[in-house]
Amino acid sequence: MSDFSGGPAGVPLLLFALAFGYLLGSIPFGLILTRMAGLGDVRSIGSGNIGATNVLRTGNKKLAAATLLLDMLKGTAAVLIAGIVSPEAAIAAGLGAFLGHIFPVWLKFKGGKGVATYLGVLLGLFWQGALIFAAVWLGVAYTTRYSSLAALVAAAIVPIALYIIGLHQIAVLFLILTVIVFIKHRANIQRLISGTEGKIGSKG
Repeated sequence: MSDFSGGPAGVPLLLFALAFGYLLGSIPFGLILTRMAGLGDVRSIGSGNIGATNVLRTGNKKLAAATLLLDMLKGTAAVLIAGIVSPEAAIAAGLGAFLGHIFPVWLKFKGGKGVATYLGVLLGLFWQGALIFAAVWLGVAYTTRYSSLAALVAAAIVPIALYIIGLHQIAVLFLILTVIVFIKHRANIQRLISGTEGKIGSKG
């Protein structure tokens, strides 16, 4: 599959797509769902972020699954809607959605860690890449039982795979997103190194 083709979109259009993606990505579904369910503010428990992993700490698996799905789909929706205008706008909207999830203006720029939205943006831009991510995540998670390590390895593989396939513009985008994912997971990385990171299925 070749990279996106066609003339470059104008800068104002790209900025609009970026802003559109940001606003869509900044919808804090984890916070909204837990409050609607009467579980209070999800930011007051666990890691304090609004992502599905922290929502799961409320004990409600259905809410966690819904949060994961919605955080993914807001990235996918941003890409697909902006993609109607141009491929470049789709990339800009994908970046905006990812940044919106991690740095939502409504929550003083303190959001989630971005993995679900990362996957959603990837799904919208190149769905086969989402399969690569999922396969790597499942393989690492199965062998190590570390969800965070699986996400980090999968995120590291994606831009390399996209570049090899020939999707250079998208590879650059996901290189940027991967760097941010690693930064947001720095506490997890420290725990992985020290051997104190919690494993999948472990309690506490």
